[in-house]
Amino acid sequence: MTKLKLASVQDEKPVKLSVALPAALHRDLVAYAEILSKETGHAIDPAKLIAPMLTSFIASDREFAKARNGAKQSTAPMEAADRNTGTTPSRPPPVIDADRL
Repeated sequence: MTKLKLASVQDEKPVKLSVALPAALHRDLVAYAEILSKETGHAIDPAKLIAPMLTSFIASDREFAKARNGAKQSTAPMEAADRNTGTTPSRPPPVIDADRL
């Protein structure tokens, strides 16, 4: 059995976007959906793969996480213990479950 990065497709309330894909990328998306359909036993619309793939990509981008957390930290109020020193609290990096990617 093939170990794909996407194990399932979540069905949430969508936000409608219109995206133009290169033909080669669309063919790959259709092929990915076919393989995933065989593994899961039910048909999957290739368009429904785009959101989980983007989610996986963004979750695995460490530089994005650093930049995003840095922006949140700079706007977050200082905790009481840190007001005396003038430093912002350090936060651990987000945990990414590699098995879900």
